[in-house]
Formats: sequence, C-alpha cells, structure tokens
Amino acid sequence: MVQFAVTLRKGEWTVFRDGEAVASGISRSKAIALAEEMAFEAEEAHEDVELLVQDYTGELRGRRSGG
Repeated sequence: MVQFAVTLRKGEWTVFRDGEAVASGISRSKAIALAEEMAFEAEEAHEDVELLVQDYTGELRGRRSGG
C-alpha cells in the first residue's frame, strides 16, 4: 500500500508519499492535484493506494483503492 497525504505543515501545504515530504510551499489545490496525480500513477502500476487530505479545520479525510 502506498500512502499519499496533503497536510498543512509549518504553515505550508505539503505533499507526502509514505511519510516523506515530496513537495511543499504550494497552494492546497496544487498539493491535492499533485497527490491525486501521483496516486493515479501508483494505481496504474497496480499498487493499492490511500490518499489523505487535510481540510481547513485540520481534519483528515481519506480514500483507498485496491484490496
């Protein structure tokens, strides 16, 4: 399972892949688009994916694909 997350870290929206930051300092919408693109690529490679996105109140919402 590959996990992608978009969270607010140190005042900047950050994209994580399996707990490691891969992009930061971008808008929330760009961070979500990047995470969704990477999740799609992982799904195309037949990997199970979990995508977590933090909302403006701090709550994480998630989606999973695969088994």
